[in-house]
Amino acid sequence: MPVEQFFPTQIYRARFPARRNASLLKDLETACRSVARDDEAGQSWSRDHGYQGYTSYASLNDLPARIPAFNDLLDALHAHVNTFTKALHFDLGRRQLACNSLWINILKPGGVHTGHIHPNSILSGTFYVTVPKGAGALKLEDPRLGLMMAAPTRRPSAPREIQPFIYLDPEPGGVILFESWLRHEVEANRAREDRISISFNYA
Repeated sequence: MPVEQFFPTQIYRARFPARRNASLLKDLETACRSVARDDEAGQSWSRDHGYQGYTSYASLNDLPARIPAFNDLLDALHAHVNTFTKALHFDLGRRQLACNSLWINILKPGGVHTGHIHPNSILSGTFYVTVPKGAGALKLEDPRLGLMMAAPTRRPSAPREIQPFIYLDPEPGGVILFESWLRHEVEANRAREDRISISFNYA
């Protein structure tokens, strides 16, 4: 067939080693809930901005320095970020990407996180701590969608890689990385329990 494919959008998915996962997930869940209880500024920001739960996005920027579990997570993330960076063929010279923000997300039942991008970053991603069944997929949007103008919709049977939206079901101990310009959102948490994750940016 005389059709070639260009301009792929690459997504990185991996799981932390199972032996390490159990203790790290337990420590991170305890830490996330503890921070959420004590961070009054984050509680206020979440309430004022309609975030259905808690996020430390606008209130705390030093979690790895405060709590060892977040520093352990950051250490583990570096290898995944380096692998993805190589797959993207970034020409960084002698430089390396560095994490410039990391924050907690606790999404209550019924909560959503609407579509957004992560400005002033190169790579973004999320590590999943607690994902109860029905907690909602990560929805990724084709970056060309706003430029398609009069294009017809895709057939439901179209290959996954050319659908306008991709839905990724996260799992505890899993990490998803993508380039920061990729618009994404979190579907409604239809579970009866909190969905806990830790998001981050690299620049």
